[in-house]
Amino acid sequence: MVGQQHRQPPIKRRPEPPVRHVLPRRRNASRAQKTAARREAILAAALDEFSARGFAATRLEDVARRASVAKGTIYLHFSDKEALFQELVRTMLGPLVASLEQLRTTDLPIRTVLERFADLFVIGIYGTRRRDVAHLVISEGARFPTLAEFYYHEVVERGMAAMRALLERAIARGEIPHTALARFPQLVAAPGLIAILWRGLFDRFAHLDAAGMMRAHIDILLGPRSTS
Repeated sequence: MVGQQHRQPPIKRRPEPPVRHVLPRRRNASRAQKTAARREAILAAALDEFSARGFAATRLEDVARRASVAKGTIYLHFSDKEALFQELVRTMLGPLVASLEQLRTTDLPIRTVLERFADLFVIGIYGTRRRDVAHLVISEGARFPTLAEFYYHEVVERGMAAMRALLERAIARGEIPHTALARFPQLVAAPGLIAILWRGLFDRFAHLDAAGMMRAHIDILLGPRSTS
């Protein structure tokens, strides 16, 4: 029709694809997860090799073979065999020592503290592969003093300091009648050491009830638990 304007149909625009910013993050996260998994595999293989062969006889190529990685991959994470052992101690026993240190911030009776310590040892160390790390230090520490020194500062020294503080507080409260325990907190941990030695040497001949021994030891130190 004359004078009538014809409207052009609107131009359909294709929607622009969304910008994906998450892909690099996912890729980085996946790479980090693979790196962490490889590191854990190396540590697990190292524990197996150390336990089976001892520190001296363990070779990094054997650890790599057990972990299904190239030997060079180990050096991406650890400078040498000693550093590998130190990381085993740090990752496996460090959190348990931290748990003991945290007990210092509680206001629990000393019997409850010692019972929790016994449970921490039996469940967290004696009942897991962590006992193999402790046994390795016991059996190899004299031959490799740097390993023993690292274990002492990372585990023993921190643990004894926390235990001594707990015992001193209990003595000040009158919960413990004598001061010898504060001077020798090693007495509290002694059954744990005996249990680890016994399991490595004699458990196949006569099983030791480590949990029962730890509880009996607490009764010897503090007296039997009151039933009233």
